[in-house]
Amino acid sequence: MTRWVRRTALAAVFGVAASSLVMADEGMWLFTKPPAKYLKEKYGFEPTPQWLEHVQKSSVRFNGGGSASFVSADGLVMTNHHVGSDDLEKLSTPEKNLLKTGFYARTREEEAKCPDLEINVLWTIEDVTDRIKGAVTKGMSTADANTSRRKMTTTIEKECEDATKLDCQVVTLYKGGRYHLYQYKRFTDIRLVMAPEQDIAFFGGDNDNFEYPRFDLDMCFFRVYEDGKPYKPEHYLKWSQNGSADGELVFVAGHPGRTQRLNTVEHLKFMRDVEMPVSMQRLWRREVQLQTFSGRNAEFARIAEGDLFGVQNGRKARTGILAGLQDPAVMKKKMEDEKKLRAAVSANPDYKGQWGDAWDQVAQAQAKYREFYPRHRSGMRSDLFGIAVDLVRLAEEKQKPNAERLREYSDARLDSLYLELFSPKPIYDDLEIDRIASGLSYMVETFGGDDAYAQKALGGMSPRARAELLVRGTKLKDVELRKQLSEGGTVAIAASDDPMIRLAVELDPESRAWRKKYEDEIEGAEKYAYAKIAAAQFAINGEDMYPDATFTLRLAFGPVKGFVEGGRQVPPFTTFEGMYKRATERKGQTGFDLPQRWWDRKDKLKLDTPYNFVCTADIIGGNSGSPVVNKKGEVVGLIFDGNIQSLVLDIAYTEEQARAVAVDTRAIIEAMKKIYDAEPLAEEILRR
Repeated sequence: MTRWVRRTALAAVFGVAASSLVMADEGMWLFTKPPAKYLKEKYGFEPTPQWLEHVQKSSVRFNGGGSASFVSADGLVMTNHHVGSDDLEKLSTPEKNLLKTGFYARTREEEAKCPDLEINVLWTIEDVTDRIKGAVTKGMSTADANTSRRKMTTTIEKECEDATKLDCQVVTLYKGGRYHLYQYKRFTDIRLVMAPEQDIAFFGGDNDNFEYPRFDLDMCFFRVYEDGKPYKPEHYLKWSQNGSADGELVFVAGHPGRTQRLNTVEHLKFMRDVEMPVSMQRLWRREVQLQTFSGRNAEFARIAEGDLFGVQNGRKARTGILAGLQDPAVMKKKMEDEKKLRAAVSANPDYKGQWGDAWDQVAQAQAKYREFYPRHRSGMRSDLFGIAVDLVRLAEEKQKPNAERLREYSDARLDSLYLELFSPKPIYDDLEIDRIASGLSYMVETFGGDDAYAQKALGGMSPRARAELLVRGTKLKDVELRKQLSEGGTVAIAASDDPMIRLAVELDPESRAWRKKYEDEIEGAEKYAYAKIAAAQFAINGEDMYPDATFTLRLAFGPVKGFVEGGRQVPPFTTFEGMYKRATERKGQTGFDLPQRWWDRKDKLKLDTPYNFVCTADIIGGNSGSPVVNKKGEVVGLIFDGNIQSLVLDIAYTEEQARAVAVDTRAIIEAMKKIYDAEPLAEEILRR
C-alpha cells in the first residue's frame, strides 16, 4: 500500500489534520481556526490575526463559482480567464467575440459593465451552532428537525441582514456538527478590465486540462465600482517583487466547492455506484451533443463554447474522483479507519449511547436514496426554462412567511435572485432548443417513453419538436415581461399563456415532491447522523480539524514543489520558452495554436520568465482564481487548475503527486507589458 493511501484514509475519516498524527500539508482550513501550531512547528511561521484578516478581506468570491482577490487600491480584482469566461461570453456578439480576441480597457470609460455578475467579500464570521441546534426539540422526527433547522437558518439570516445590511448566509460545517453565520459585503457593479485570448488562457485545450507541465495565461481582471466610482478596498494584496521559489511555503485563499472527505464508507459507495456513474453518463452524452452542435457553423461554436468547456471540465474531474472511489486500496483503508473510530465510540458506553448508531443511519439514508436518485436529479439545463421555474416558484413562495419558503426564495436571497432573473444577458434560441431537446430526450431514455412525467413534459410531441415550440413560442427573453410576471405574482402566472411558464407550472408539483422527499428522508437523516459523527470525532480527536469544503473561504498551504511521474522528475516551474517549444511540437493540433501576437512579439519577451508553477496546497474546483500568497501576504501566483493526480482530492488528500497549478505573477506582468501594451494596468498592480 502506498504512503499516500495511508495518509488520505487517516485524514479523510478521522479529520485530525493539525494533530501529531498529520503527515502532510493537508487541509482547507477555516480562517477562524487555522493550523497555527502545525505551521509554527513545521515552517516557523505563525499567521497573526492581522495577517489572517488582511488575506481574508482581500479575497473575493464569484457567486457563479470561483475565487478572486483585490490587487489594487482602486478595486481591481484578479481571477482566472475561465472564471470570467461566462461574462466574456455575455459581453460578446457575433461580430466581436471577446473569447477569441481578448479585451483590454485602456481607460476607465472603456471598462465593460457585466450584466449580472455578483461578488462577495467575507467580512465577519459568527458561530450560531447553539441557535440552529436549539431549534430541534426532543422527539422530533428527522424530517421535522430538518425543517426546524431550515426555518431557524432563514430567521437568523434575515435578522442579520436587517441589522447589518450585509449579505448573510448560514454555513453548515462538519456536515451538521457546527453552523457559522458568514456576513459578506456584496458588490454588483463589476466591470471587465482585461482578458487575454482564450487560445493562450487555455493553451493545450482539453488535452492538457488537469495536466502538468502547463503553459496557460489563465487570468482575467475586473474592477469593482461602488456608487459609480472605483471601490477603495480596505484590504488588497500587494504584488510580490520576486515571485516564489522552489521549496517556498505559500498559501492559497479561496472558495473550494464541495469535498466528501468526511463521508462514511456507505456514503462513498453510493457516490461510487450511483451518483458518479449517473453524472458521468450525462456528461459524456452531452459532450458529444455539444460537439455536434458546435460543428454546424462558427456561430454555433461560439455560443456553445462555455457549455462545452464546462461539460468537458466536469467529465474529466469526475473521472478522477470516480477512479479514487474505484480504487480498492483507498476503500479498504477507509473501511479500516472507520472501523477504528466506531470501535472507539463503542468502547465508551456514553459515546455509544449518543452516537453509536450514526453510521447505520447514514447507510439507511443512502439505501433509500438509491430508490429515487434519478428522479430527484432529473431536470433540464436551460436559461429560459430556469427563468420560468424561478418565476413560478417565486410567485408561490413569496406568499409564505419568510421562514417557511424554499431557501433560495427567502428574503436574504432575493437580491441575488433578482440580479440573475432580470439579467439582460443574451439568450440564443438555437442553443436553448438543443439544451431542452437534450433534457427531454434524456428524460425519456431514463424513465421510458410511457412514463407519466416524461409524457407531461413532452406534451404529445417529440423532444426536438417540443423544444422548438417552447423556445420559439416563449417571450421570456423580454426582461420587462419577466419583471411584470414577478410583480404580478400568482395571478399573473395563472393568467400567462407563455408555453415555458405553462410547462414550469405543469412540472413543478412533482419536482417539489421529489425535493421534499429528499430533504425529509435523506438530507434530514444525513444531518442528524453526521452531527453525531462530528461530535464523536471532536470528543475522541479534538476540534483541531478542518470541515469539508462548502464554497466558503478557506486557507490551504504547502511548499512550491515538483513531483515524480513515470520515473522522471517534473520541475515546479515552466517558462515562456517551454510554451513556444510545445506550440512548435504540437503545431496544427487542436488547442495548441498561440495567438498571432505571441509569435509577432516573441523577441520582446524574457523567455526564461517563470510562467506556471505547482505547489502542494490542498485545492479543488471552486479554488480557480484563488490568489497564492507568501508569508508577507503578497500575491505570487494565481491558481487555475490541479494536475490529474489531484482529482482524487474531493474524497481524500495526497501530496505525493497531487499539485495545485498556478500562473506566476512574474509572467502576468511580463505579458501585460510585452504582449498586450497594458503598462498602465501593470503599473497599477505594482504600485505599493
